[in-house]
Amino acid sequence: MEAFTGRALGRHQAAVVRIGFGLVWLAYLLREWPHRRVLYGDRSPWSMELAQRLLADDGAFTVLPWFGGRLWFELVYHLALLAALAVLLGWRTRASSVLFLATVLSLQNRDVFLGDGGDNVVHLMAVYLVFTRCAEVWSLDARRARPGWGGVALWALLGAVLAVCQAGDFSGDSLSWTGPAFPYLGWAPLFWGLWAVAGLWWLLGRLRPAGEPRAVLDALANMVHNCTMLVIATEVVLIYATAGWYKVQGSRWQDGTALYYPLHLDYFAPWPGLSALVGSALLPVFLISYGTVILQVAFPFTLLNRRVKNVLLAVLMGEHLGIAVVLGLPVFSLAMVAADAVFLPTGALLWAAAGLGRSRRRFGRRFGRRWGRPTAA
Repeated sequence: MEAFTGRALGRHQAAVVRIGFGLVWLAYLLREWPHRRVLYGDRSPWSMELAQRLLADDGAFTVLPWFGGRLWFELVYHLALLAALAVLLGWRTRASSVLFLATVLSLQNRDVFLGDGGDNVVHLMAVYLVFTRCAEVWSLDARRARPGWGGVALWALLGAVLAVCQAGDFSGDSLSWTGPAFPYLGWAPLFWGLWAVAGLWWLLGRLRPAGEPRAVLDALANMVHNCTMLVIATEVVLIYATAGWYKVQGSRWQDGTALYYPLHLDYFAPWPGLSALVGSALLPVFLISYGTVILQVAFPFTLLNRRVKNVLLAVLMGEHLGIAVVLGLPVFSLAMVAADAVFLPTGALLWAAAGLGRSRRRFGRRFGRRWGRPTAA
């Protein structure tokens, strides 16, 4: 129990998950920037009226119907870009992760018929990241010596914005206190609860940094973080297990031709020549189809053996990268790679970070010599 509440477990894995999903969502928004109005804005075939009728039935959260119009949409879309960048860099992560959650839900729930499966993973992880201590390493927050007053100003600003949204009629039922389904709570308790906890955290850190209330709050934060990391790991296991067992029941996966057909569809052929080359190799396609089923079904059981798990994890990540290139599904593939990072061994992550650090210093020295700037010895 002391280990569970005394420290945040999997800090490096949580940081990689944060960086991964921040990068995935940022890259997606930048890629679709020229088409943003068609996907989520005023030019979308799925009109705002149709979206509001669906939202009235399922109660999903989105801020886009609050005002409507292009100006409001552009503000939300570009705020989503900034929130993704802040999460990627780990800047004011307690606040930026909540903004990340709000913008992800707002855009995705505007048109639920978009996406390729990776959007569901981003959707879930945006919720989970709010409850993790994912900025303790490899973030701008971790490099900051003292909290400072900048966080207080941001906290006060967000509280004022939330109060205006709560009191205004434009928010409708999206910031209600109760919900029609389990757990029968609306989004207002979540946002106000996170805002209050952040303020209490800063206040106790200023007034009684070594006191018992701050220690209790820190232990609770560790416990919530550790539980959330367990939920993320369980989510990844469920994704692979359900995908594998559903594939077992499919006739195309049983006869080994499931990969053959997507390779001959224009929709999944960003590189027609490459798709034709891979699709013409019948035996490798057959082996990859069967191997995919075996890997996904076996993955939950390999968690009992660390070495086997690490090997299988590397194969799965490589397979996802291959899907991103060959089938043109980068959001889905990179989202799954980021989710898989929760199982990466800490030693491998530290080794990779050290290698990146050496490469950065080497590049800095070369850049300094080229431009005549002094470099550290």
